[in-house]
Amino acid sequence: MNVRAFRTDIFNLFDQRWAIVTAGTPENFNSMTISWGSMGTIWGAPGQGKPIITVYINPLRYTYQILNDSDRFTVSFFPEERRQDLLQMGSRSGRNGDRLKGTQLTPFSEDGYVSYREAELTFACRKLYQQTLDKQQIPAEIAELFYDPDEEAHRMYIGEVVAVLEGDKNHSSQK
Repeated sequence: MNVRAFRTDIFNLFDQRWAIVTAGTPENFNSMTISWGSMGTIWGAPGQGKPIITVYINPLRYTYQILNDSDRFTVSFFPEERRQDLLQMGSRSGRNGDRLKGTQLTPFSEDGYVSYREAELTFACRKLYQQTLDKQQIPAEIAELFYDPDEEAHRMYIGEVVAVLEGDKNHSSQK
């Protein structure tokens, strides 16, 4: 699908549907469930901004390590019947074992990006920027709710959307 032709309810996509972010190579990748993210444009004249997805990853997560070292990532959304798989992916670490064990998810790669056949919608992103959030700039009531005093805040990753795969197009390639 043409990236500029994509339309959705962006305010509910992450918050209500959740997603899986995947980073790494087809030979060595890791995925995790996320519910914090945003979509928009950046760094372009009116009508020519780069379409982007921004995701936020806690530094304690194994995916954080892999995403720091990767120049690409995917963000995949799934139908409601896959909610249990997303819960499973959010409760296990890929650091010490097979995060996919116990799920019905099937990874595949396309042009070096890794996603899942069961996804309804996948955004392939080229990483443009990353920066750790400054806890001093986060409102105190939010920082207290999400971070211990000695804990580092989430890192923001901005990725330029280079491809959008919908439905059956997620099934076009083998791992």
